Amino acid sequence: MVAFEPRLFEDIDPDERPSLAAALVPIAGMIVFLSVGIVAFDLDPQFPLFWGIAFTGLFARYHLGLSWDDLYDGITDSLLMGMKVIIIMFTVYALISSWIQAGTIPGLMYYGLEFLTPAVFLPVTAILAAIISFAVGSSWTTAGALGVAFIGIGSGLGIPEPMTAGAILSGAYAGDKQSPLSDTTNLAAAVTNTDLYDHINAMRAGTLVAFGLSVVLYAAIGLNAAGSIPAGRLASIQTALQGSYVISPLVFLPVIVTFGLAIYGIPAVPALGTGVFAGVFTSMLVQGTGFAAAWSAAQSGTGPETGMELVNGLLDSSGLIGGAWIVTIAIAALSLGGMLERTGILAVLAHHLGRLCRGVASLTGVTAFSAVSMNILAAEQYVSIVVPGMTLRNLYEEQGLKAKNLSRAIEASGTTTSALIPWGSGGLFMAGTLGVSTLEYAPYYFFGFLSPLVLLIMGLTGWQIVYKEGSGADETASPGSGVGTGVPGED
Repeated sequence: MVAFEPRLFEDIDPDERPSLAAALVPIAGMIVFLSVGIVAFDLDPQFPLFWGIAFTGLFARYHLGLSWDDLYDGITDSLLMGMKVIIIMFTVYALISSWIQAGTIPGLMYYGLEFLTPAVFLPVTAILAAIISFAVGSSWTTAGALGVAFIGIGSGLGIPEPMTAGAILSGAYAGDKQSPLSDTTNLAAAVTNTDLYDHINAMRAGTLVAFGLSVVLYAAIGLNAAGSIPAGRLASIQTALQGSYVISPLVFLPVIVTFGLAIYGIPAVPALGTGVFAGVFTSMLVQGTGFAAAWSAAQSGTGPETGMELVNGLLDSSGLIGGAWIVTIAIAALSLGGMLERTGILAVLAHHLGRLCRGVASLTGVTAFSAVSMNILAAEQYVSIVVPGMTLRNLYEEQGLKAKNLSRAIEASGTTTSALIPWGSGGLFMAGTLGVSTLEYAPYYFFGFLSPLVLLIMGLTGWQIVYKEGSGADETASPGSGVGTGVPGED
């Protein structure tokens, strides 16, 4: 859960509240800076975001009249909210390197190549990721702990890395949405005053449809993705792994410890942190690595020389220190998002979006657009849940809709699309962890597009839309729409 109270439109003094035109100025500036810096000059995102911070700060100080202290407070609040994200980023980078040094990831690759085939790899990867994510309640833990291994297995089978990354993300986010252990699932229920299990039940049908379609698509492209594997290629990869690492059941100790703690209910940071210790211990116990060398690998990364370039590239990692590049982008994006929130710009944009609502279909669409917009502007999936959840609550009340319609909408469109924003915390983490850029894996992250699409279809057709008793809407519901039907799990 995240203790975050956004500024709402009604809470801001009218004399201090930005107009819609004023609110759009920093947004336009951010778009220009990112476009010019990244597209035109091929710069990394840090300084284009820094330009946006400077421009927004000056605009807020000298046009909107905020003090520097107000802006610093906004940045501080945003960074405090994102601190868990930053710690997880650093921890996962150390975990990946320690698990490579321990032989855990090489072992998973070795046995994965033994049992999986190119035709079934993508759908099986998505399903396994969904099961694990549901069990541990974290898409990030799933991708961070097993993503590199799945990428390695896929590469060995001839599957392009972006396809594998897309399958991992589809499964990870689908399982996360249905898990009562997930922090975003709990947060969406909390900010909309919805019972947790009512929220999960409301998401189930849409999640199953979107994920089921994703699996079908992975099965279809998996039939043609790999082509024919050159003779002896898998054996060569396995030989290279065996030549550099001891491959035995003991190397899976870090996996058992980390996921065992997560399933038991231990939060992501301590579970992943324990995984780093387990990786170092296994490295010393199984691989014979010295104490200092094992911790050095977790800190500075690995650079194995297995005699096979493909394997070397897959198992090359940057360690804890390598996480700094990603974290600097996350800090800059969170800082900019914090300033936009403190100035009231996010509240003004959300309010004017809410004014576009004329019925259930438009309300569902506006909710989805608000959640995605908050992901883009604030670079943090928690904001994409909290701001629309608190801003649009009254509109759902006015239309006689149960709160779980809102909780479903913000998570189906906010949580799932966070991995599609290159400068957002979700996109940064997944791209850095999986070693595949956001723009490369985006076309294959089917669930990220299908989940909001299914949500919009619900709004248009009335399927799974549930009204409060006595609202009168149930009298006009179409047969089979799920409106006012009293279906178990929908009340």
